[in-house]
Amino acid sequence: MTDPTLHRRLGMSDAVIIGLGSMLGAGIFVALTPAAAAAGSALLIGLVIAAVVAYCNATSSARLAAIYPVSGGTYVYGRERLGDFWGYLAGWAFVVGKTASCAAMALTVGLYAWPAHAHVVAVAAVVALTAVNYVGVQKSAWLTRAIVAVVLMVLTVVVVTTLASDVGSVDSLEVGSDARVTGILQSAGILFFAFAGYARIATLGEEVREPARIIPRAILVALGIALVVYATVAATALWALGASGLAAATAPLAAMTQAAGAGWLTPVVRVGAAVAALGSLLALILGVSRTTLAMSRDGHLPRTLAKVHPRFGVPHHAELAVGAVVAIVAATADVRGAIGFSSFGVLLYYAIANASAMTLSRLERRPPLIVCVVGLVGCVVLACTLPRASVISGVVVIVIGIAIYACRIVLARR
Repeated sequence: MTDPTLHRRLGMSDAVIIGLGSMLGAGIFVALTPAAAAAGSALLIGLVIAAVVAYCNATSSARLAAIYPVSGGTYVYGRERLGDFWGYLAGWAFVVGKTASCAAMALTVGLYAWPAHAHVVAVAAVVALTAVNYVGVQKSAWLTRAIVAVVLMVLTVVVVTTLASDVGSVDSLEVGSDARVTGILQSAGILFFAFAGYARIATLGEEVREPARIIPRAILVALGIALVVYATVAATALWALGASGLAAATAPLAAMTQAAGAGWLTPVVRVGAAVAALGSLLALILGVSRTTLAMSRDGHLPRTLAKVHPRFGVPHHAELAVGAVVAIVAATADVRGAIGFSSFGVLLYYAIANASAMTLSRLERRPPLIVCVVGLVGCVVLACTLPRASVISGVVVIVIGIAIYACRIVLARR
C-alpha cells in the first residue's frame, strides 16, 4: 500500500546545506572551464547573468513552494497553475535533465579520484549514495553537511594560497576583445547548471518542517552563499590563469595551485573535487527521486515508484529506479555533454516555474512581475544559446516526452 506522505524531518540548516551540497561541486570543479572557453575574459559577466536568472527563478520557486509544500517542485506548480500538460513537461524536463546532472557529478568523482577507471568509480559512487538516501533523508543531510564543510575548507585554502602569490595580474579581470554576446550568454547557460541546486530544497517540500517559512528563506540563503563562493573562485582563477589559461585547464583549481607554486596542494584539490561532486550527486539523486515520486502518484510514471518505505519514510522504489538509471548513464556518458544537456532541461523546468508564478494573485504574494518575466525570458534565451549539440539533443528528448504524454492521453480516452 502506498503511503501518501513523507516525514517532515528537515529544518532550516538542513535545507540550506542540501541546497549548497548540490551547487558547490558542479560550479567550481566542472563548469568554470567550458564557461571560460565560451565567454573568454567576460566570464564574470556570464556569471552575473546566470546569477540574475537564478535569483529570479529562486524567488518564483520559493513563493510557489510556500503555497504548495509537497514533493515535486515545478512539476506540482505547473500542474496546479497552468494545467496537467505543463506540469508533466516540467517534471519530464527535470527528471531527464537532472539524471544527466547526476551522471556528470558521478563522472567528476571518477575523473578526480581515479582517472584511469572513471566510469567504474562513477557507478560505485551512485550505488553507495543511493544506499545512503535509502535509509533516510536526515542521514543524507548529515553527510551533505560534512561534505560542504570539506569543500569550503579546500576552496578557501586554494584561493588564499593563490592570492598570496604574485602569479596573477589585475589586467586579466578586464573584459577584452575576445568577448562576444553569444559567448557570454552561452557561458551563463553553462554556469546556470551550477546554480540550479537550490531546486533540491523545493523538491523536498514534503520533508521540511514549517515549509511556508523555511523553504523560501533556505533557497535564497543557499543561493547567496553559492554566488559569493563562485564569484570569489572565478575571479581568483581569472587573476591567476587568465581567460585562455582557464579555458585550457582540465582541472582549473589544480592549475591555480600549480601556477602559484603550491603543487603540494594538488592532491588536496583532487580530494576536494571528488568530495564536492559526491555532495552534488547525493542531493541530485534526492531531488530526482522526489519528482519521480510526485509524477508516479499522478500516473505519469509507474505507480509502484510512489511507494514510501514504512520505516525510513523515503520513496524507496523511486530512489532505486533513479539510482539504476543514473548508474547506466554514468557508465557510458561524457561529462561535458551531460552538462549541456542538463542545462537545457533545467532551464525549461524553470521557465515553467516563472510562468506558474505569474499566475499568482496579490493575496498569494506573487513576486514582482518583472522578476517572473526576467526569469522566464532569461531561461528561454540561455537555453537557446547553449552549444548546438546540447540544444538538439534536448529538443529531441523533450519531443519524446511530449509524445509519451500524448499516447497516454489517447490510451486513457480509449
